[in-house]
Amino acid sequence: MRRIIGFVLAGIFLASLCTIILMPEPVAAGPIRLSYAQFAPPSTFVGVQLERWKKEVEKRTGGKVVVDAFHGGTLLGAKNMMDGVIAGTADIGSLCMAYQPGRFIVTNATSLPLGFPNARVASLTLWDLYLKYKPKAFSQVKVLSMYTCGTSNIMSRVPVRKLEDLKGLDLRASGGAAKILKAWGANQVGMPMSATPEALQKGVVKGLFSSLEVLKDFKFAEICKYVTVTDTVIYPFSVVMNMKKWNSLPRDVQKVMDDLAREHAEWTGTYMDEHVIESIDWSKKTQGVEIIYLPKSEKARWDGLLEPITSTWIKDTKAKGYPAEAIVDDIKGFMKKHQ
Repeated sequence: MRRIIGFVLAGIFLASLCTIILMPEPVAAGPIRLSYAQFAPPSTFVGVQLERWKKEVEKRTGGKVVVDAFHGGTLLGAKNMMDGVIAGTADIGSLCMAYQPGRFIVTNATSLPLGFPNARVASLTLWDLYLKYKPKAFSQVKVLSMYTCGTSNIMSRVPVRKLEDLKGLDLRASGGAAKILKAWGANQVGMPMSATPEALQKGVVKGLFSSLEVLKDFKFAEICKYVTVTDTVIYPFSVVMNMKKWNSLPRDVQKVMDDLAREHAEWTGTYMDEHVIESIDWSKKTQGVEIIYLPKSEKARWDGLLEPITSTWIKDTKAKGYPAEAIVDDIKGFMKKHQ
């Protein structure tokens, strides 16, 4: 009997030993991988801000997070960025809110002709506006940051030196810029920036109304040899994350991203302002672009036509149930604070 028990115990021991030997070694968990989509070429400010955010997150998490960048609409396009992030096609996306003016009513109010001096002030103002109102349009995503382009100006194939030169001129623009061009008598043509180079080549449009970094980033200076300085509307952008993905992140990673939000808004605005100066200099020196500054009296004519835009927006937006006057007052207050 003892011999049988011994055999049994020996068998159990050998079986346990084999199990231990054959058990695979535990595999160390890899980094958290996040896909980040944006619609513009990587050399544009939208792509540059993505790469900067990616670098900072990877550095500040000590490699715990790896961000895979998808530039140029390779994962999501300009107009389906928000819905694509909500659906989880991309974990993160950067979108231009001006492409959907009826969807992002509160944040698109920054596109009113309120006198932003530059992208840094506009970006910080946009971020403060978002934090105060937390618009319902963003309830299905986690907002990681916001930023804007620089002030908009006219880039055209023909010189625009006075208001009459704009009459019936086909110019690409989107969002709040459409109302501005209409007030000036131009013909606004809506399309994503990525479609504009081809439209200019084919003569579908005679120019565009946007911030001047695109002279270099999209090589518009090779086609548009005239820039008329108006320094008016800005375009607001946001960086959003799929909510389920956000909730799955460790708290320390979430904190890194939250801490980066305002800093990134300011960094991107400052980069934009510096890049606009660089783009103008490049356009003049290498492409012979003429920069047209309106005389004071002429500029006053242009500005006077824009005054009804804000009052009309307040009336229409208030009718939709939004605190329109307060939103405009807050934008002006935030602008003054950051100047």
